Amino acid sequence: MTETSRLNGKDLINIGVYTAIVIGVIFVIGMLNAFPPMYPISLVIWPLACAIPMMLYYTKIRKFGMLTITGVIVGAFFFMVGYTWVALVCYSVAGFAADLILKLGGYHRFIFHALSYAVFCLALIAPPLLLWLAGPAYWDGIEESMGSEYAEALRGFMPPWMLYVGLPVLFLSGLAGAFLGRKMLRKHFVRAGIA
Repeated sequence: MTETSRLNGKDLINIGVYTAIVIGVIFVIGMLNAFPPMYPISLVIWPLACAIPMMLYYTKIRKFGMLTITGVIVGAFFFMVGYTWVALVCYSVAGFAADLILKLGGYHRFIFHALSYAVFCLALIAPPLLLWLAGPAYWDGIEESMGSEYAEALRGFMPPWMLYVGLPVLFLSGLAGAFLGRKMLRKHFVRAGIA
């Protein structure tokens, strides 16, 4: 491995800063899921809201591994707050895949930025994935903590077929978010000399 391909202090700072922002955005939007109708809508909101900081982050990435580390950290955070190993696996795999796509594009071509980000967004299926995979015990826990009325409403808004709808929605919202993020970067951050 050459010196230039190794992550340096500046790279690690960028990883830390942008990963923390993304965790914050995902967490805050996730709080809206206290209202069951918001759960399916959040599959669109998450990628759009994370797009601006992520597109700014993409302007700093020139080495393989940065998105993988981001994925592992985000997954580890959500693992610690109760989303089990599912979150860790989803975010780690998506981060690695997003890293590969970005490397294929040579780190400079926007279409690869957009595809990479859209693939990274697929990891956002992790929070609701437990609704479909964890079984009755998980729903019992939801009923205990949130009440049977909430659990019933959530079943209605997040039926099992939403898994097959959710993944393409996340991907397409990620693509749309990438274009939105690029537009915002050009309008505000480039002009201010940040990007």
